Amino acid sequence: MNSPFLTTALEAARAGADVIRRYYQRNVQVTIKADKTPVTEADVETEKVIHSVIRSKFPSHGFYGEETGQSAMDAEYLWLVDPIDGTKAFVREYPFFSTQIALMHRGQFILGVSSAPVYGELAWGELGKGAWLNDQPLKVSEIDSIETGAISAGNLKTLASGPRWDRFGKLVARAHRIRGYGDFLHYHLLAAGKIDVVVESDVSILDVAACSVIVTAAGGRFTDLDGNALTLQTTSVLASNGKLHSTVLDALR
Repeated sequence: MNSPFLTTALEAARAGADVIRRYYQRNVQVTIKADKTPVTEADVETEKVIHSVIRSKFPSHGFYGEETGQSAMDAEYLWLVDPIDGTKAFVREYPFFSTQIALMHRGQFILGVSSAPVYGELAWGELGKGAWLNDQPLKVSEIDSIETGAISAGNLKTLASGPRWDRFGKLVARAHRIRGYGDFLHYHLLAAGKIDVVVESDVSILDVAACSVIVTAAGGRFTDLDGNALTLQTTSVLASNGKLHSTVLDALR
């Protein structure tokens, strides 16, 4: 049986999906934010709907939204929401965007829902309870060597301009397969055991908090590129099936 937290998060994700489907491929108006990223009326309305669902069930909880801001950030429970992670894809009308909903309890991410309504995937996980994709249980792979493993990379701009770039190139040369699935998709694939490592160097915690729980609950490991646990300030990711985590960390140091 789902916890009240997960039940609420799934309800919120499905309510958000209804808004997204209504706006998708409707030539929505795009505004450029101060950080040079796009936002649409669909982003804002989706977040408001999600916030409303969560607030109706847990009015004392904190909320950290991509579009509508922050409230009660020091609350025991804090919800993190990116209503449309991948707004550029949404605007250009291809299906690689998702809604990300995570719950943090006293500094630890404990629940995540990743909803990609146009792509057709809904993934969720709770620490200690497991992870699922479209109602099927998820489990990471047992691959234990880079030479037989598959790596997916995304948002590598910071990595490309830093000291790890050459090391990453050597790691790629060792890998059995390298792809850039990106956004929600490579985390869903990792949790399902279909790829083995994800590397990203230029992300917001709102992009990855939910998927970090899903991957971890599926038996994987999720840190930043220095091997540190995720915080609200995290900007990079190393996610893996667990067996390859130390190998990749060592290769990138």
